[in-house]
This record gives sequence, structure tokens and C-alpha cells, in this order.
Amino acid sequence: MVEIASKTIEPVRNTFQHLMDRFGDKPATRYQEGTYNIQAMENFHYRPLWDPKHEIYDPDFSAVKLTDPYNYADPRQYYYATYVENRARHHESFGQDLKYIEERNLFARLPQNWQGLVTRLVLPLRHYESGGQLVFINANRLAWGTSISQPCGLASMDRVGNAQSLSMVGLAMGGGAPDKLAEAKQCWQEQPSLQEVRRLVEEALIEEDWVSGVLAYELTDAQLYPLLFQHLDDRALFRGAMAYSLMAQHFSRWHIDNQKWITALLKAWVADPQYGEENRKALGAMVDRWYPQSQEAVRLLAKDIEHNFGSTSIVSAATRYASELATTLEKIGIPLTAPGGVRS
Repeated sequence: MVEIASKTIEPVRNTFQHLMDRFGDKPATRYQEGTYNIQAMENFHYRPLWDPKHEIYDPDFSAVKLTDPYNYADPRQYYYATYVENRARHHESFGQDLKYIEERNLFARLPQNWQGLVTRLVLPLRHYESGGQLVFINANRLAWGTSISQPCGLASMDRVGNAQSLSMVGLAMGGGAPDKLAEAKQCWQEQPSLQEVRRLVEEALIEEDWVSGVLAYELTDAQLYPLLFQHLDDRALFRGAMAYSLMAQHFSRWHIDNQKWITALLKAWVADPQYGEENRKALGAMVDRWYPQSQEAVRLLAKDIEHNFGSTSIVSAATRYASELATTLEKIGIPLTAPGGVRS
């Protein structure tokens, strides 16, 4: 009888040398192996024809810098495998709820004002998400340090997923026909309450500093998502709009997850030992640029929703979310400009 024995083969090295230099001679996590010290640093054979002032990879694509970009790490520890696994579960859960809604014809049972809300104001935001895809893939291309460019790239793919999810909702509401999506596109182009959001997207797309484009979306997300997918979700639960509530929870959950890496990055920029003060000033100028515009964009949406529902709580909720955002920024170290134009 042949005895089968196992034999343990000890690895010659625990991990790559650059990870040992940073973390010590011990096994590295998959996140560390797929993130740290991967940024291309040399052998740049030409400068980009569209911006010959910079190298093809250059930390000076933004005024906001880190002494060592790898001092920042995505608190979610997302690299390709963990990201795909997480988002696959998210998409599967969304698909199951959408199937439930369709099987029970819940979109048709939405009260008329809720159907109008989804068609006129929520579905058009798939164009907002598509704009976000371009803003964040630009950040992925220009950011310095894989620990920063990686979550930017993943956020870009998230935006594609959000746009597709909204498109799936539109198709489900139209019984598989694209009529609702065509109507939503027309609303995006012509609906007065959406034009400030649309203008913000178009201006963010042409920002030279990639951090400024990211902040334009971050400041808008922080007001728009809680308003549409938390405050209105609470109302939907008690007003016969179950289909909206089932849909909203997925977008709310994504936003909470997405906030984690951006908030951590803002803190890292402000706390940097070498560039912290310069970063705070640069970020402050960007926030002063985008905060009033994002606040006005969300306020116009809130006014439209309030008129549609005959309610008096929507605009006040938008104001509260804007105030909470200002408080969060101040705690991070990026206070808004005080009245009169003087930074506090």
C-alpha cells in the first residue's frame, strides 16, 4: 500500500522587496501586492502632445499632492478581485429586487406623483452618472500613486453601474420599451430643475485639475443621494411607493460605501506633513467653487419635488444635508468661505 504524505514547501521570500521595504519581511495582503509602488516613475519617452508641460505620468496634474501617495490606502481595501466580488453581489441583489417589482407590477402601482418623480427627476440622473464615469476615469488617468488612481478607476466603473441600474429601472417601467428613457433624456436636456445639475456635470468634465472634478461630484453626491435615496425612501415606505423604496436602498448603500474612500483621501491630503497647508488652501478654493453650485442644483431639484408632492419638507431636508456637508468639511479641515468672502 502506497502512503500518500503531504509536504510543506516554505517560500523563499515572503513577498516582493518593495513591500518588505515598506511593511517589513512578512507576507503581504493581496491589496498591498496589487496597490503599492506600482506607479510608473521613469522611462517616460515623450510628453503628452495635448499637454507638453507635463510628463505622461506627473504628480503636477493637480495642485493637491501627497508627500508619499502610499500614505493613503482605500479603507475598503478594494483591489480588482474584492471590488468585483462586492459589486457582483450588489448588482445581483438589485436585479432580484427589480425582478420582484416587475413580477408584481409595482411600478404601475406607484402613485401618480411618484411615477412622475422617477421619470422626470430620477431616471435623467443616468446622464449625471455617465458624466461621473468620465470625471473619475480622468482622475484615474491623471492621479499620482496607484493607491489613489485605483479607487478613482473603480468609482468610474461604479458610475457606469449606476447609470445602467437607472436604465434598467426605466426599461422596467416602460415594459421593456425605451419610451421612459427617451422621456428622461428629454427631461435632462430641457427640464428647468435639472439644468443646474447638468451645467455642473458639463463644467466638471472640462476641469483641468482632476481633483476639482472629483470634488464637484463629491459635493453634489453628498447632498443629492441622501435627499433622493434616504429622505424620499422614508416617505415612500408610508405612501404606497414600495417600488421606489426597493430601488432607493441600493443607491443609498452604494453612496455610503463610496463616501468611505473619498473622505479618507480628503483627510490624508489635509494632514500631509509636507503639502498639508497648501492642500488645504487648494481644496478650500475648489470647495468654494463647487459648493454653492452643487447646493443650488440640489435645491432646484428639491423645489420641483416639493411642488410635485405638495410637501414642505423636501427643501428643508436639502438644506439640512447641505449644512451637514459643510460641517463635515470643516471637521476635515476644509472650512467654507465665511459671508463676505473671508475664509474662516
